[in-house]
Amino acid sequence: MFWYSLTPLDVLLLRDAKPFTPGERAWAGSIFPPNGHAIAGALRGLLSAKQDFRLVGPFLCRYTDTGTKLYLPRPLGFVKSTPLIPLDWDTNSHLQQALRDQHQPSPLVKPVNQSNDDDEDSADGDIKYEYRQYLPYEVIQEYLQTGEIAQENWIMTDGSHEDQPWTIETRSHNAIEQGTKQVKDADGYFVENAIRLYPEWSLAIGIDENIDTPTSLRLGGEGHWTILQRCDELAEQWASLQQQSQANFARGGKSIAYLVTPGAFERKDKSKGTQKAICRAYPWEWKLAHTVNANQTSGCLVSVATEKPVAISCRFREKVEANKSIPAPQVFAAPPGTLYYLNQPQILFQDNEQTKVNTWRKLGYSELLWINYK
Repeated sequence: MFWYSLTPLDVLLLRDAKPFTPGERAWAGSIFPPNGHAIAGALRGLLSAKQDFRLVGPFLCRYTDTGTKLYLPRPLGFVKSTPLIPLDWDTNSHLQQALRDQHQPSPLVKPVNQSNDDDEDSADGDIKYEYRQYLPYEVIQEYLQTGEIAQENWIMTDGSHEDQPWTIETRSHNAIEQGTKQVKDADGYFVENAIRLYPEWSLAIGIDENIDTPTSLRLGGEGHWTILQRCDELAEQWASLQQQSQANFARGGKSIAYLVTPGAFERKDKSKGTQKAICRAYPWEWKLAHTVNANQTSGCLVSVATEKPVAISCRFREKVEANKSIPAPQVFAAPPGTLYYLNQPQILFQDNEQTKVNTWRKLGYSELLWINYK
């Protein structure tokens, strides 16, 4: 796997999954970081001879005095710096007697032995800490090794932009009626958001293709370009994370699966005689541990820490004419940073290369890092 940084030469226009036509909707939103489909589309324009490749990411990276550093989205199973655990794993909690829906994942609670010091911003309350929304490589490495993230590793340093390493610039577009100075009544005005990364920040991707760099790569709309640059430091950091993750998976026992790219978990609902596709926040093949099915067996999934889904818009490529495509139904993916709590680690059905859904994995979706629960 070869790793590269993508440094924008200007702003990036990466429209979200909402359909947009000037005149019908006056505001075009942007999504960032871009999804795997956007990155793959840009790479196919560069690698026209190789249509089938495997992508890892995209992530963020930052250039520092000590080199280039990989950044991953923060795990969502924390309140500030306090970790949450499933109620089923905290047998001493007073909430054990609470009524809950046994057909849903176990509620997440603060551990009984957890002090409240982590909830305080400072000893005298005068300092308001800013918390990282993207964590650097060394913090993620420690998280995989120990299952913990120290409070000081959550605090953002001044000027680092580790909460959101980009700004949103609003651009208005006007079309003037010919022969006048008036904006057209129809399709004459709309606004869209552009993304501008802060200095020192870039995107990071891994692909199984060696590309001569530096080279230019068109990404997003309006013909905006990025510089694609080979970065072996990122490759070493990702390999280290993967090695620790695989060792944790092999060790077994209570585990936490850390989703670092959007998780696309879609399945057709045949229960009512329809073929309607349904998306949810965790893999369909992972069964809940506290729910016993008709075969008197239970699964391993205990709980999930997640937030609002990421809408992904992709296209179907025409079989007859390769250069033509049509819009595909939206897919609502679990956001990066989602945590899954399992009694035993489980593989994803998407990892099976003989299945059609393995296409999502090749595009970088549903990437998991494993942590042993302690």
